[in-house]
Amino acid sequence: MDYRKGSIGRVFVVRVDHGEDLLAELSGLALKEDIRSAFFIILGAMGRAELVTGPQEKVVPPAVVWSAFDDVREILGAGNIFREKGAPRIHLHAAAGSSKEITMGCIRKTAQAFMVLEIFIMEIDIQAERVFSEKIGFSPVTF
Repeated sequence: MDYRKGSIGRVFVVRVDHGEDLLAELSGLALKEDIRSAFFIILGAMGRAELVTGPQEKVVPPAVVWSAFDDVREILGAGNIFREKGAPRIHLHAAAGSSKEITMGCIRKTAQAFMVLEIFIMEIDIQAERVFSEKIGFSPVTF
């Protein structure tokens, strides 16, 4: 385990509108506002998304299982923003459900808003970034 202590910086309340790409909008905001470390929660609905729903097997590095939906789902998620090679990297885990099905995972590709998504971002005053690790096949937060 490794950790650092920090404090809450600026707070942003963000609305992503119908048809907009959530990941692109968050990345653009992080660049515009120079957000380097943050935590966020998200509420709303999505009309389309591609997400990782787990590894194929319990091995490191994992071969991931991709899932997708192209219908309307209510969403509740939590994520963070850290820089990787100078660019914002969004890490978002969410549960997305309808009366027919629930999917949960890491939203990494398509992330289209349906009607509206509301995001509450808390900037963290801490020096951290994502650095890719060949060993685990992922970019963990590094201090």
